[in-house]
Amino acid sequence: MYGFVFDPASSDLHDAIGAVFITEGRVEGKRRFRKGHRIAEPDLPDLARVEHRLNLVRLEPGDVHEDDAGLAIAQAVGGRGIETRRPIQSRVNLMAASKGLLRVDHEAIVALNRLPGVSVFTLLDGIAVVPGKNVAGAKIAPVTIPQLVLNQALAIAADRPVVEIKPFTPKQVAVISTEGLEEAVRDRFRTAVEKKIGWYGSVVTRFIDLPDDPAVVAAAISDAISDGADLILTGGGNSLDPLDPTLVALPQVGAEMIKFGAPAHPGSMFWFAQAGDVPIFNLASCSLYSRSTVADLVLPWVMADERVGIDDLAEIGFGGLLDRDAAFRFPPYDSDEVRDEG
Repeated sequence: MYGFVFDPASSDLHDAIGAVFITEGRVEGKRRFRKGHRIAEPDLPDLARVEHRLNLVRLEPGDVHEDDAGLAIAQAVGGRGIETRRPIQSRVNLMAASKGLLRVDHEAIVALNRLPGVSVFTLLDGIAVVPGKNVAGAKIAPVTIPQLVLNQALAIAADRPVVEIKPFTPKQVAVISTEGLEEAVRDRFRTAVEKKIGWYGSVVTRFIDLPDDPAVVAAAISDAISDGADLILTGGGNSLDPLDPTLVALPQVGAEMIKFGAPAHPGSMFWFAQAGDVPIFNLASCSLYSRSTVADLVLPWVMADERVGIDDLAEIGFGGLLDRDAAFRFPPYDSDEVRDEG
């Protein structure tokens, strides 16, 4: 591209057709032309009213306008469950088209952003989102980029999903408690758990309060798995106690402890185990009743059929200080969609 100065008061307005604004063009103090706007014949009456000289650019062969490049990159980056919006000053928003788990390819994002003029930005990987949520954006910093750079960006996104929404799949969930809760507390706990599980499109098939007997707990876990439970949540007890009945029961049902204690605060009493294909994790002190817990970070992964491993749980430590400012990381259990965002 090459730039030139254009004075609407002294120049032939037709000479500006096809040129691109690199700053705003204002008429009577109000913005009439945005950065990146390509001047066309219908713009000439308003262009004549611009009272100041303009710095414009013309595209040369091999140049790609910011809007075209931004849209092309956004469409290449967006995978399943993603909708792209129209460009606004080269920024193209990528919106969640469905409820699910946001997955972001970190390596691809870094590779894209190493290219000159290219910017791709996202929400955090691995969080739950609802339809209409703005989850990412693609933007070109200058008003044009070379076709060669655009081709490099498209090649990075060609063979892998960079940003996608994995849908939640319906599951049967068993909840086993050993706390011996009072009836009123138990009912509140059950209501809270069922609401959250229902938000994912899943159902609680059994809610059992058991005595502190490892053999009884092991039998209940085995029965739940035999009856088709896809996930088992446990509550009550004391996970810091090596004689906690649920912890003692896990080896008896062939479950492997993946991680004891999440690298988060709060989260030291959280643990995650796996019995074959069935995840089992605890709701320490009935923590799922609270909105902001480690369990609510892990639950979306399980509900989207992610196989949760030690590395996944270890990485919770990045951003694992779960204070009030971390609320954006947790599922929006009170809503099923976002309207007019982005």
